[in-house]
Amino acid sequence: MPLSLRKMQSAYLLSVIFLFTYQTASWACEVLPANAGPAARTVEDIALDDGQRQRLLITDPSIRLGTVILFPGGAGDVGVKRDASVRHDKNYVLRSEPIWSACGYTTIVPDTIDRANLRGMRSAPSYANVIDRIVAFANKRDGKPIFLLGTSQGAIAAANGAANAQPGSIAGVVLSESVSVKGGSGETVFDAGLDKIDVPALIVANADDKCFVAPPTAAKKIADVFHARTDVTVLRVSGGKTRSSDDCGSLTPHGYFGIEDSVTNSIIDWMDSKR
Repeated sequence: MPLSLRKMQSAYLLSVIFLFTYQTASWACEVLPANAGPAARTVEDIALDDGQRQRLLITDPSIRLGTVILFPGGAGDVGVKRDASVRHDKNYVLRSEPIWSACGYTTIVPDTIDRANLRGMRSAPSYANVIDRIVAFANKRDGKPIFLLGTSQGAIAAANGAANAQPGSIAGVVLSESVSVKGGSGETVFDAGLDKIDVPALIVANADDKCFVAPPTAAKKIADVFHARTDVTVLRVSGGKTRSSDDCGSLTPHGYFGIEDSVTNSIIDWMDSKR
């Protein structure tokens, strides 16, 4: 059933066992044929205006329907190595990789430059320029619809990128467990120009998220900042497991730990309707 626009909607999702190889998984939106090969992981270093290089971790499924650029939370340091392995693989955007692949979506995960800490920098015009360069790179690859998705602190980056996107360059933006209360980073999703976004937007809020800077009750407040003409949907979910003492950590309901499959498939259902 399609998600209705501008309406608060509850989608109570059951916890599932997360599988790490999509060849043996049965994702609800699976589009790959039975004989499809594994997704291909590669690394690209793209040049930026200031002469630095932005490293990207790219995973291509054998059938491509679109691309999702995934912005992790925290400091943003994924630790992508030249051989496409990563030092920090517990983040939701990396744990969900096989689900996106099974559903036909290329994933692009930007790393930080020289292990820099992105806290406090994601809403800056300079980072919007970085995102614009990543989007341009993705568009040149195959011309498929592109979505931006940011989780926690990464939602600030996704919102900033969408607010400053070139016309027609992206198909939509997803803000998941968005930081809406100022903490150590000194910035929130409200600093990222939400009222300038003119592409379809999905706001995902987990009722069981206990992270103090990302209260699920703020979802409607976030949605209300968008311009009235913008197509905005709020997706409410619940559930998740906790294997961290930090309520804002990846292995908690804040990071959709234990409900990756159901949450990601709900996001993909929305994205499919916007392609």
